[in-house]
Amino acid sequence: MNQNEDSKTKERSEKEYKDLMNRLKRIEGQVRGIQGMLEDDAYCTDILIQVAAVNAALNSFNKVLLSNHLHTCVAENIRSGNDEVIDELVTLMQKLMK
Repeated sequence: MNQNEDSKTKERSEKEYKDLMNRLKRIEGQVRGIQGMLEDDAYCTDILIQVAAVNAALNSFNKVLLSNHLHTCVAENIRSGNDEVIDELVTLMQKLMK
């Protein structure tokens, strides 16, 4: 990982990349479905249920991404003596738990 936070990147395995992209594409499809429901004047509660499903899917995506981050980036930084990654993780958790 690069030192400058703005230029940090993460090389992902093909499996991890495909899994994350598939999840995002499903979420994108769900959002398009909600747009269609709105265009078709669907009942409010039906739309709200679909929005809740999208929120759950995004939360699931975040959990997978966070787990991958902990097992790779965070673990590698700690092993190499870069404890600053712990502060970065604390800040991240504060933002995620708003």
